[in-house]
Amino acid sequence: MTIVYRLKDLIITGGRNVYSVEVENALAAHPDIADAAIIGRPDDTYGERIVAVVTPHDGPEVTLEGIREFAATYVADKLPREIVVREIPDDPSGTVLKHVIRKDLTPA
Repeated sequence: MTIVYRLKDLIITGGRNVYSVEVENALAAHPDIADAAIIGRPDDTYGERIVAVVTPHDGPEVTLEGIREFAATYVADKLPREIVVREIPDDPSGTVLKHVIRKDLTPA
């Protein structure tokens, strides 16, 4: 099987290739998450760290520990190391604007 995907959606963490769609699909099954996007953020130890950007449904609090525990049954070795709770920007066709998320989360 060959995965054709945008290069920016490939996260290399600890020498392992992680395609963001794999982790996003796992988080999409979480009952408290309305929307999720996965991005990589530079990390001195791992090269990149997996960051879950999530929009929860109204009411429940979403935690990193809860997300990691839930996602472990789907992608045990590709778990987020950080969580950001916010609205996920998308274009009129519904495509997530990850470049906007990366820009917003990059320190000036």
